[in-house]
Order: sequence, then C-alpha cells, then structure tokens
Amino acid sequence: MKKSQRIKTIVEIKANQEKNALEVLGGIQRQLQSMQAQVEGLRNYRKEYQDRFDQLGAKGVNVAQLLEFRSFIDKLDKAIMGQEQILSSIEAEVIAKRKIWEELHHKTQSLQKVCDSALVVEMKQEAKREQQEQDERASRIGRNNSSGMGNA
Repeated sequence: MKKSQRIKTIVEIKANQEKNALEVLGGIQRQLQSMQAQVEGLRNYRKEYQDRFDQLGAKGVNVAQLLEFRSFIDKLDKAIMGQEQILSSIEAEVIAKRKIWEELHHKTQSLQKVCDSALVVEMKQEAKREQQEQDERASRIGRNNSSGMGNA
C-alpha cells in the first residue's frame, strides 16, 4: 500500500470524526438558540406583566393584589435567573464543542496536505520510472537496430 493511500485512510477517519464533532456542535447550538428564545420569552412576559400591573397600579390596587404581584414577579425573576444559568452553561458547552471541532478540522486539513504531498511525490516517482523504462526500451531498440545493420 502506498504512503498516500495509508494517509488517506487516516484522513478519512479524521474527517469522519470532524463530521461527528460538527453534528454535535450543531445540536448544542440549536439547544442554545432554543434556550435563548425561552429566556427572551420569559423576559418579555415579565415586562408585559409589570406593564399591566403598572397600569392597574395607576388606578389603585389593594395590598393583597400588590403582594400577589410581588410574589409572582419574584417567581418570574427566579425562573429567569435559573434559565440564564442554564444558558450560560450551554454557551460554555458551545465554546468547548467548537474548540473540539476546530482542532479536528485543523488536524484533518494538515493530514490532507500531507496526503496530497505524498501523492505528488508518488506521481513524480512513477513518471520518472516510466521515463526510465522508455529510455531503456529506446536504448535497446537502438542497439538492436545498430547490431542488425552490421549483419546485413
């Protein structure tokens, strides 16, 4: 087996690993986008709830409504904080998965360059070998013709 073929096998394995890492990265990025949308939805809901309460507050509210509002806003704030923590951990995971993919990508590219170089060397060696064979054939034909002429 030629060197380029052996390296090509390794390149294919690394390319497959790179593809798998890219799929994992894509999945975690989709998870990140989903979580970002959830957090944004909670923030918007909190703002809308606050705005509605402010409008009601302008008309006047009793203590029970005020306590209920504060309790609900506190629950929303805790939920938002919890989702933001999850979001932060997913963002860190995206960074880690991207780094893994980038390392595999660079390794695959490097190996591909080595494979290409080996292939070029092999092609040059093959061309040189073929040229030598042609030269030897031409030399034999020339010798055979010159020795055949002397007999005539």
